[in-house]
Amino acid sequence: MASATYPFTAIVGMDDMRLGLLLNAIAPSIGGVLVRGEKGTAKTTTVRGLTALLPRVDAVPGCRFSCDPASPDAACPDGPHEDAPGEARPARMVELPVGASEDRLVGALDIERALGEGVKAFEPGLLAAAHRGVLYVDEVNLLGDHLVDSLLDAAATGSSSVEREGVSVRHASRFLLVGTMNPEEGELRPQLLDRFGLTVEVAASRETEERVEVVRRRLAYDEDPAAFAAKWTAEEDALRERIAAARALLPDVRLGDGALRRIAAVCAGFEVDGMRADIVTARAATALAAWAGRTDVTTEDVRQAALLSLPHRRRRNPFDAPGLDEDKLDEILRRFEDDEPEPEPEPEPEGPDDGGPEGDGGPDGGGGEPPHDPELPPQREESAPSPQETSQEGSRDTSREPAGETSAESAPEPAPGGAAPEAPAVAAADPFRARKFDVPGLGEGADGRRSRARTAHGRTTGARRPRGTLSKLHLAATVRAAAPHQRARGRRGPGLVVRRDDLREAVREGREGNLVLFVVDASGSMAARKRMGAVKGAVLSLLLDAYQRRDKIGMITFRGSGAEVALPPTSSVDAGAARLERLPTGGRTPLAAGLLQAHEVLRVERLRDPSRRPLLVVVTDGRATGGPEPLVRARHAARLLAAGGTASVVVDCESGPVRLGLAGELGSELRAPVVTLDELRADSVSALVRTVRNTDSRRAA
Repeated sequence: MASATYPFTAIVGMDDMRLGLLLNAIAPSIGGVLVRGEKGTAKTTTVRGLTALLPRVDAVPGCRFSCDPASPDAACPDGPHEDAPGEARPARMVELPVGASEDRLVGALDIERALGEGVKAFEPGLLAAAHRGVLYVDEVNLLGDHLVDSLLDAAATGSSSVEREGVSVRHASRFLLVGTMNPEEGELRPQLLDRFGLTVEVAASRETEERVEVVRRRLAYDEDPAAFAAKWTAEEDALRERIAAARALLPDVRLGDGALRRIAAVCAGFEVDGMRADIVTARAATALAAWAGRTDVTTEDVRQAALLSLPHRRRRNPFDAPGLDEDKLDEILRRFEDDEPEPEPEPEPEGPDDGGPEGDGGPDGGGGEPPHDPELPPQREESAPSPQETSQEGSRDTSREPAGETSAESAPEPAPGGAAPEAPAVAAADPFRARKFDVPGLGEGADGRRSRARTAHGRTTGARRPRGTLSKLHLAATVRAAAPHQRARGRRGPGLVVRRDDLREAVREGREGNLVLFVVDASGSMAARKRMGAVKGAVLSLLLDAYQRRDKIGMITFRGSGAEVALPPTSSVDAGAARLERLPTGGRTPLAAGLLQAHEVLRVERLRDPSRRPLLVVVTDGRATGGPEPLVRARHAARLLAAGGTASVVVDCESGPVRLGLAGELGSELRAPVVTLDELRADSVSALVRTVRNTDSRRAA
């Protein structure tokens, strides 16, 4: 017998997440909830608990698409359902795995039966199963672009369509979308982010007593789930009735002109894009009033709705922290204080509960509560400018030092113990649109927007025999394969006799995401002539480009006596930007150590994800100091990377009227193009001239 679902009312803490889910249970038109936070904070457990509280659904018996007998879908593949009787069933929660295929999400057509028998043999997907229920996506930020596109279409239209080779199937798909994500693993595409009506932040509690309560309840549930659930039956029934009462009251809630003006003023004041924010805030405020048993929307309803519906809509780029300035929100709302009626006392939004947070549904579940002031954006470190133009560093190789440029490496030796003197972190210059670099050849990595690759999506370039289940039929190739055998197969009518061996699948070419590994020179020479701010701005621009192209990123820095992995390969561009912001400078230039560290990181990543091809971006002026023959060792390390076939780009950070050209020599050893900071800009005139010259050279050759 299946274990009882963990009771929603037994989950303590997590107030914002529970409120967001309850508001969507009252008014599904709000558009779902995005839960941001660390793992082990009862996200999945809470969603499952809410599903058990949702009203039962009347559906046509035997319909795989959950048609409502009161208004059946005229286009339902299992229809028609005229005058079909209804059958009540519990609301469903359907989970979408991150690694699901497109066919698993939207459904699949049996192409062989469609061609051979002329019938629409359709196997419904998860979008059909989630209709009139909950679609839950754990780690929604890791979904592939092809799945995100299908989700966006269904969320926008309330239906799902599958069209292949002239065969078309459409069915209704309206669901409550609930997603969870860990921001450290990367952000969501803005289009999908905006589709979530509300967003909440969750984090594990740091209070001892609350964590004790988490463990106590979790252990009691694991020991006897049925008995534990029975203890909460009264609370569950009371909450279920309250949800039903709020749903019934919702049509009578009055959203007056005053409340509408407040909502419009708040959304305009925070400069959110489009009008969806206004609509969602209005729906959430109305649901809050119904939840409180009122028929009038108050200023407090508008305030609370804004704190849930606006933070994720204020992001202008992936480096902006989501959040809402509550002082500014209160200032906007104070303009309407004279129009505010006296609010009635409200009951608590959560069930008759008590105390601490609840653990996750798994055996290692930990506790959680909303972070302090979750709507406020996290404070970013202030980056103080360098108090001097040069950084202190040890001895250097002066044989190739240009006249007219003062290097920070001319400073005295480091302090005893080998520690390199360190200059304060320098603020990055403003990012810009960077040139696109890609990996040569044709890959087979994850879908993205950088390098050419064989993918499930894109333009058709050929055909081949199916490898496993046929998903993308190449009709012309299938007909060509079947045509020579029609007489032997006894064909008599106009139809084509098709066998499985005749089927051909399309080979398509699209774009893949790569692993972009940054190797950043943070030595004292980079601090000379105040170059580090421009360098950080360039790397920040490349990080933004990597985010837009769906890449993984990593970062290695080298300075002083060695190199370190500042950011292991990850999908979180935010983490890369944060590490870059805090990056100090100073010390010698162990270029060889940085390149060798890159070689090791790439070796390990090839074992973990062999299909994701790397792109190495070395940001340096090409100097190398410290130890015997530093330039020789750096060139040897570069040749090692080139021998392994690593695609590379060298960003030359050297400045001044006289240049050594060491970055160019490094590029030659890496077999990589070399671009200056100015040429890195997509709209750079010098980059355009260089491209034209290279094109003319190739034509002449």
